[in-house]
Amino acid sequence: MDQRPLAKRWAGGRAKGGMNTKLHAICDSQGRPLDLFVTAGQVSDYIGARALVSNLPKMEWLLGDRGYDAGWFREALKDKGIRACIPGRKHRKKAAKYDKRRYKRRNRIEIMFGRLRDWRRVATRYGRCQKVFLSAIALAARVICWL
Repeated sequence: MDQRPLAKRWAGGRAKGGMNTKLHAICDSQGRPLDLFVTAGQVSDYIGARALVSNLPKMEWLLGDRGYDAGWFREALKDKGIRACIPGRKHRKKAAKYDKRRYKRRNRIEIMFGRLRDWRRVATRYGRCQKVFLSAIALAARVICWL
C-alpha cells in the first residue's frame, strides 16, 4: 500500500465579514486524513505548514499546493528525508522544480475536501468555537473516510 501523504489548505465558512477558517490536512495516498489543523482565514498558510510538519509520518513524497511553497518548509522536509512535490509560487525568482505527473495525484485530497463540504455542519461552519468546528470536521472525516 502506497503511503504518500498530501497537504492542502481549505478556507471554509462565510467569506464576507463573517467567520472564516482554513483547514490544513495531511492525507495518505488514498485521500484519508491523517492530521487536521485549523487556522484563522487571514493567517498565512505557513502557520499551518509549521504546525503539521512536526507530525508528518514516515513517507517518501509530500504533494502540496502553492500555498506551502517556502524555502524553510522544503528544507524541513528534506531534513526528514521527504521529497517535496510543490509547485513554486508565481512571484518566485527561481522556479521550483516538481514532478508534474506525480502532482496530478493530488486530486485525491481535493476529493476528500469535497466530501467534507457535503456535510452541512462543516460547509456552513455552525460551530463558533474553533475546537467545536475541528471536532465536527474530525467526526465527518472519520465517517466518510475510515468507516
